[in-house]
Amino acid sequence: MQYLKLGNIDIEVEQKNIKNIHLSVYPPNGRVRIAAPVKMDLDTIRVFAISKLQWIKKQQEVLRQQERESEREFLERESHYFFGKRYLLKIIEADATPKIEIDHKYIHLQLRPNSDTSKRAEILTEWYRTQLKQIVPDLISKWERVIGVECNKFGIKKMRTKWGTCNAGAKRIWLNLELAKKPKECLEYIIVHELVHLIERSHNQHFVKLMDEFLPKWRFYRDELNRLPYSHTDWNY
Repeated sequence: MQYLKLGNIDIEVEQKNIKNIHLSVYPPNGRVRIAAPVKMDLDTIRVFAISKLQWIKKQQEVLRQQERESEREFLERESHYFFGKRYLLKIIEADATPKIEIDHKYIHLQLRPNSDTSKRAEILTEWYRTQLKQIVPDLISKWERVIGVECNKFGIKKMRTKWGTCNAGAKRIWLNLELAKKPKECLEYIIVHELVHLIERSHNQHFVKLMDEFLPKWRFYRDELNRLPYSHTDWNY
């Protein structure tokens, strides 16, 4: 890993076997990273970074103003989110297999007596994972037909800096577990985004054109994701 410094902005530079240069600004604090082709010299990368300096500063300011959730303690009547809706947590202690049920207002978390915070978090996390695994296959099938691609496999995991990723060669996509807390339209946007990468790997004009064609409101959903509060641990690095 190499580094550039532009004023008070530190930029991580990773050179790897890619064709195009990519610039990213990551939450929560605006970490800047450039991925560049192996053969591109550092002076050329610096010139590119300078040309994008105003954009970098704008993205960092947006992230600094982004609302953050406080750390969850998994206590009675604590707020938790499921597909964009706020629920209150209801704790039920029972000497039985832990489970979760949901109604219009509450997430009912049944667990064994004296279960600590980490156990409560584990149960809720796995429930979120299960909910995504139930809904995602149909959404992928829907958009495979629309876009004209085929995804061999999908996975769900916690990711620190991305909502989703795509391995175009393996035709596999990964989705961030935190999407279970966001509106379904935002989940669908990320699925479309990653499936389009099976056609175009870069975020270039061709990629944007395809997104405009398949999901004209994609910018609205992207901005909605950026507007919603980040979980305390979403971007912990």
